[in-house]
Amino acid sequence: MQRSALYTLIILLSFIFSQSNLGKGKLFYDNREQGRDELVASTKSIDEAIRIFEVEVSDDPESKEAIEYLLKSYYYRAEYATTNIEEQKTFFDKGKSLGLDYINKYPDSIEFRYWYLANLGGWAKVYGILTAAREGVADQMKEHAEKIIEMDSNYKNGGGYYLLGAVHFKSPYIPFLLSWPDNDDAIKFLTLAVETGNAELNQLNYLAQALHKDGQVNKAKELLNRVINTEPNFENLIEDLNYIQEAKDLLKDM
Repeated sequence: MQRSALYTLIILLSFIFSQSNLGKGKLFYDNREQGRDELVASTKSIDEAIRIFEVEVSDDPESKEAIEYLLKSYYYRAEYATTNIEEQKTFFDKGKSLGLDYINKYPDSIEFRYWYLANLGGWAKVYGILTAAREGVADQMKEHAEKIIEMDSNYKNGGGYYLLGAVHFKSPYIPFLLSWPDNDDAIKFLTLAVETGNAELNQLNYLAQALHKDGQVNKAKELLNRVINTEPNFENLIEDLNYIQEAKDLLKDM
């Protein structure tokens, strides 16, 4: 195992030295699973990717590819490379701020809008329901998710439907303040997400939870077993391993 990891590192370094700065950052991002500890990613590769992308964005604030990768890297760093809530807040803050800046600059960029919402959703999770409610996070997520669907409903395998379904499922119903969240709508939009392109594991987990809330326990269990029996995709190894573990945990509670 150690020899294999060393060989992978040598190959990676040889590629890195021949790449542009942006190319180097992408290589570090693409190898972000290296050195993981079970379900938690090592910070080494993703921190180096972030460092490079931050320099690229600073040098060229109009580099859309660097901006997208930086948004993705902030999200990954907070979601998968730490369990420390203060670190998570730091990186979700950065992703939320950067994403909003570039949505305002490039309102037609579906990539910026999607990864802004990914960071915003993570931000809401670590800061809590009350803080998120004061910031109007649910309304923002609904608005931007609907815009993503309008721009391209197929993007990220129905990513707009997934985000809209997830916010319906996660957001609390608050009379006179937040009256639109509805589990039936969560099921509708999450089903659309699963049926658009290739169903992603996080989409299946969310749909299973919404179905369980609706009393459709057997359907929920079928979906969770589908996730559990899926072979992780190497390109998204940490993400898939976390979704599979989440499905196992959800199944235990059903």
